Amino acid sequence: MKHIIEIQNLKCGGCAKTIENNLRQIDNLELINIEIETGSITFKTTSEDALSLAERKLQEIGYPIVGEKNSVVTKAKSFVSCATGKMSK
Repeated sequence: MKHIIEIQNLKCGGCAKTIENNLRQIDNLELINIEIETGSITFKTTSEDALSLAERKLQEIGYPIVGEKNSVVTKAKSFVSCATGKMSK
């Protein structure tokens, strides 16, 4: 099933790289596109568990789904995730 979700705190290629690295670790999930300008991620899953895991992972690394709480701590996590993505190859 194809999913498009909108997330908060996605600002640059460093953010996108961290998101990509984390979502690629989830079984039954195929990442299709990360759109920085719109803050959206498109992917395919073969199970609802993969969708739930993706949403939880995004929250953990600082990129909550639009409509979810985006606290100062979450924003700080996204800043660290962004920097990590910029430093990774």
